[in-house]
Amino acid sequence: MTVPALAWACALALIAGLLLFDFFFHVRTAHTPSLTEAAVWSAAYVGIAVLFGFAVWVFGGPTMGVEYFAGYITEKALSVDNLFVFLIILTTFRVPGAAQQKVLLAGIVFSLVVRTGFIFVGATLINRFAWVFYVFGAALLITAGNMLKPESEDSHSADTVVLRVARRLLHTTDSYDGDKLVTVVDGRRRLTPMLLAMIAIGGTDVLFALDSIPAIFGLTQNVFLVFTATAFSLLGLRQLFFLLEGLLDRLIYLGFGLAAILAFIGVKLVLHALHHNTVPFINHGDPVPVTEISTATSLGVIVVVLLVTVAASLLSPAGRAQTAVAGARRHATRYLDLGYEADQTLRERTYAKMTAEENTIAALPRKYTRRIREGEAELIALLERAHIVHADRVARTEAGLPLRM
Repeated sequence: MTVPALAWACALALIAGLLLFDFFFHVRTAHTPSLTEAAVWSAAYVGIAVLFGFAVWVFGGPTMGVEYFAGYITEKALSVDNLFVFLIILTTFRVPGAAQQKVLLAGIVFSLVVRTGFIFVGATLINRFAWVFYVFGAALLITAGNMLKPESEDSHSADTVVLRVARRLLHTTDSYDGDKLVTVVDGRRRLTPMLLAMIAIGGTDVLFALDSIPAIFGLTQNVFLVFTATAFSLLGLRQLFFLLEGLLDRLIYLGFGLAAILAFIGVKLVLHALHHNTVPFINHGDPVPVTEISTATSLGVIVVVLLVTVAASLLSPAGRAQTAVAGARRHATRYLDLGYEADQTLRERTYAKMTAEENTIAALPRKYTRRIREGEAELIALLERAHIVHADRVARTEAGLPLRM
């Protein structure tokens, strides 16, 4: 179905307006969003995406509506998995809490621009070469298999080829200056590490597009729907990061669910390719009479798989234990790193989060606490060091002495 130019203009204006609103009203003034702020605006962006989907349904018909929602839900689920890597990058670059919003938004905008290019290239290839569906299907099946492999935080390295080149070309300072990209050191203007963090976020998100773009093309070949579903899945991703930061480690089965979804869409793409086959060495270049999977069925499968895997993750004691351990390690590291956060009030909040996670660990079933005591000696030593530093800070504050900086 050909989408009118007016629909494209309205969609582009809405997306650009939301990005500008996000920058001028949320990101321009550096601050760490509260849980309430993140929840309200995450819900608002999801609500806008859903309303846009209903508009597509009304003006474009049920088929376009189902394709949009299938694409949006899939892209949103994949973006949640990406947030874990964003968390590692922000921790690796020691980005202060108040500056994280600007880093995330810059990375998201960069990713949206590059993904738009990928979308139009993909659409051109699909229109000219039917065999591209075989390539997309195989890519998704391989990705699904890779997602089932055990992985740790170390496997999600923030050090990419793009970042290594950027480090060589851009000579940055060792410390931040609020949320500024440029600072003055010894009378000379220098770039801060924030620019490298933005490049890392944007570059990593572009790599994720190599999986997500073929996935959404497996649900719809309508470029308008592919673009808008992708754009709306990225909008609000910044707010979602702050909302889910404490729950990311708990979604221990999400990777299995996403692997199942990508494998399902990969099979759907291969069946579609067979149905429109023109490859000479497959059935002598003639279409293969296979049953294709409808988009409505795909939407149902995607929703059920996500609900089951998320519910299983949230109800799992193993997920609760993993969340507490990862959170305690992250917050203890941040608390001890004097260069991470200059705001002492936020540092104390970080310490309070760490102690809350320790209490959660203590309340876990005995088999988990024993496993943590026996296998997390480094974490235990880190927590003890944080308590010693905090006790020293309290004592110096009560005695009226300056804090050790």
